Amino acid sequence: MDYVQITDTQRRQMLSAIGASGIEDLLAGVPAGIRLGRPLALPPPLSEQELRDELLARAGGCAGGLITFAGAGAYDHYVPAVVDALASRGEFLTAYTPYQAEASQGTLQAIFEFQTLICRLTGLDVANASMYEAASALAEAVLMLAEGGRRRIILCEPLHPHYRKTVATYLVDLPLELVIVPHAGGAADLAAAKKAINADTAAIVVQSPNFLGVIDRGVAELAAIAHEAGAGLVHVFDPISLALLKKPGELGSDVAVGEGQPLGNPLSFGGPYLGLMAARENLMRRMPGRLVGRTADADGRTAYCLTLQTREQHIRRARATSNICTNEGLIALRAAIYMAAMGTAGLRAAATVSMQRAHELARRIGTLKGYELPFADRPFFREFVIRCRTASPEAIVQAGLEKGLLAGVPLGSFDEKLADCLLVACTEKRTPGDVEALVGLLASLG
Repeated sequence: MDYVQITDTQRRQMLSAIGASGIEDLLAGVPAGIRLGRPLALPPPLSEQELRDELLARAGGCAGGLITFAGAGAYDHYVPAVVDALASRGEFLTAYTPYQAEASQGTLQAIFEFQTLICRLTGLDVANASMYEAASALAEAVLMLAEGGRRRIILCEPLHPHYRKTVATYLVDLPLELVIVPHAGGAADLAAAKKAINADTAAIVVQSPNFLGVIDRGVAELAAIAHEAGAGLVHVFDPISLALLKKPGELGSDVAVGEGQPLGNPLSFGGPYLGLMAARENLMRRMPGRLVGRTADADGRTAYCLTLQTREQHIRRARATSNICTNEGLIALRAAIYMAAMGTAGLRAAATVSMQRAHELARRIGTLKGYELPFADRPFFREFVIRCRTASPEAIVQAGLEKGLLAGVPLGSFDEKLADCLLVACTEKRTPGDVEALVGLLASLG
């Protein structure tokens, strides 16, 4: 009865209404010879994810797909069925792009709820209606802080290389100076960042957990360094990690941006994804895109409206802060449904299981011959780097593909110094059996 919503009280009321004393009275007409006479041979109660895996296994694994340990900005987290069920309703899934001022109240309310959830997640005052993805969100955040006339932008490595390149592309024809501060042992180099900052600095950018998976303990200190120089701090965050780690607002960040794909959105071959952006209230009018507000109509009823629209086609014209004119409405809706359905406890459970299994996997790999963990002295969330001494990362990935495993992301194409390294991620979807399979693969090649 675990999946039947009728209560025992309701059952008794229905039986009483038809004059039956119990369920057996309803089965009296069924001959005893064809009745089962014992409970069904069902397994113990399962979670939604476990039930789905069980049914797929009984169906012969017809879903296909790889067991993925790849991350690098896109993560294979479980998407509850309620997300697809609600986001696919006709009221939301429409051919019309509802970005104009006449957008329906339902769409506006959904965006407002999304903004509220992102503010709660990040600990900041205001969030916009979403951006295209994390890379463009970061570039827009840099432009927000550079609007005051300062020209120097400091990026602390290890920042995601794609994000860094996107920022550089945005700034290529602007009178802004981009300074890259190399990392020190997998985390931001505080001394180098402090040396790089000057009176012309508009923003310092730091990612935590960063591209190498490391949780950077220096974010709060970087915020203090930035504020002392009159600059702002942009924190690139991971939304799932914030169920366990301090929020960007608590660490002193002025703007927080992140990739919202892990919040109820599948990998989808790389998109569409979701850019998250939140900021302190004093930066609200510099925010790109749209911001939905809640108000009251002439009759005093709750109403929702587009409070801010900074796109150049609207009234701001030359004073527009960005060319971004819309948001990832459907993907943001999925994120809102996911966060609401999971709640604080659910998000924390997903984060905790991901972290525990990632740390167990790292511990197991650390005992194998031919492999080492170059940043083992740094804390990490659900992603870490392994150095491969015997087989190349590309050979490991190829061998894994032949066994139905995506073993990770080779780092050589991002950084020549990490050409012998593999970036491995582990989410709550990876079972102990999956972990054992990857360890076995690496052991066979080590």
